[in-house]
Amino acid sequence: MTTYSDERQLLGEADQRALDYFDSQHTRPAFPTKQAIAALSALDQPLNEHALAAQQVLRHLDEIASPATVNSNGSRYFGFVIGATLPAAAAAERLVLAWDQCASSFDNSPAADVIERIAGRWVLEALRLPTSSAVGFGTSATACTLACISAARRALLARKGWDFDGDGLMGAPEVRVVVSASVHITVKKALRILGFGTKRLIIAATDAYGRIDPLQLPPLDDLCILCLQAGEVNTGEFDPFSAIIPVAKGAGAWVHVDGAFGLWARASSSEQLTEGVEQADSWTTDGHKWLNTPYDGAMAICRDADALAQAMNSDAAYACASKDAQKNLNLEFSRRARGIPIWAALASLGREGLRQMIDQHIRQASTLAERLRTAGYQVLNRVVLNQVLVRADDDQQTLAIRLAAQASGQVWFGPTVWQDRPAFRLSISSWRTTDADIDLLAELLIKLKQEITS
Repeated sequence: MTTYSDERQLLGEADQRALDYFDSQHTRPAFPTKQAIAALSALDQPLNEHALAAQQVLRHLDEIASPATVNSNGSRYFGFVIGATLPAAAAAERLVLAWDQCASSFDNSPAADVIERIAGRWVLEALRLPTSSAVGFGTSATACTLACISAARRALLARKGWDFDGDGLMGAPEVRVVVSASVHITVKKALRILGFGTKRLIIAATDAYGRIDPLQLPPLDDLCILCLQAGEVNTGEFDPFSAIIPVAKGAGAWVHVDGAFGLWARASSSEQLTEGVEQADSWTTDGHKWLNTPYDGAMAICRDADALAQAMNSDAAYACASKDAQKNLNLEFSRRARGIPIWAALASLGREGLRQMIDQHIRQASTLAERLRTAGYQVLNRVVLNQVLVRADDDQQTLAIRLAAQASGQVWFGPTVWQDRPAFRLSISSWRTTDADIDLLAELLIKLKQEITS
């Protein structure tokens, strides 16, 4: 039987191993070696018949799995818009784990309930969105999009007198969805899960930068949901909100904005990129991207707080709570207090620190793009944000350079496709990334291009 002393010793060992891992981040490769990945097979054993000592479980996990982790918490990881974890957010996550709270409502955890309410208010203040909006802390932009689109459809049908909760969709007026030609896959996934059907989506044409063209906006009405983007995944561009949203609202449509990372530009010196986005009805954004909080933490934000609360309500006879309890604002009933690391990140940064961090990444992206252009690379986007979209002289070169950069272990970034041709995308979003890291990335890419073309 595990005693208090045994448990405390085990947690202490886990803390020490975590600190050792933390100390190794500066020397471990950006992506694990083939040998480290192959060693994971040692964990693939039949379920043991008898108990295994907790210390041995921890030792196996650390000694076998830690070397096979991606160093996305380091300074030279440029893939998928993944931010490192700010110290205050990492520390808060460790404390919250010790609390082990079911953060569904005040009755489950007064501390979590109060802190997440404050975090929600701070998010609205930082992003300058309507302060009466509801903020639900969910697992990801995908899950939060599900919540927002569910609220949108339910609200639009209610305006037509349709009882969605009671009658479902059979026989209901059809709610149509308009999305950008460059819509993110997570939005399409959410719409597919909700039953809209990918073949029935109405596609809005985009310009050369991946933004919806207002002059080619499909007809909208009061049974339409229009999905816009704050930060196109390849180019970092923004749909022209000021030109589009008033038209949509005038038609009675619901406007949702996918702002997984780009919405945070509103907290930066480049806030003009997001002009008009505050006129939308709902928004989603992640904390684990540009706010640099631990995975998984995201936000569903809805101007009509009642619309989100009614759509997501999960009150039961044994578990009633206020309409704005977190279990009534997102998909999860039993949930972790994901808003607490977000609270810690915002508390530690403040408005100024948040602005400086985002400004730095935008400046670094611009610097990197200029160096690569000078070296003969094609930079395919205008680099208005933290994304640098790159192609070499031809498709084969582009592929070879990316693979060589990955194999170096010094940096990591992934592939993409832009206008039907291969490219690679460099995402700068880690608070740890210094100008020296950007210099190293640029010099590596320049060196690889010279080697491949010589």
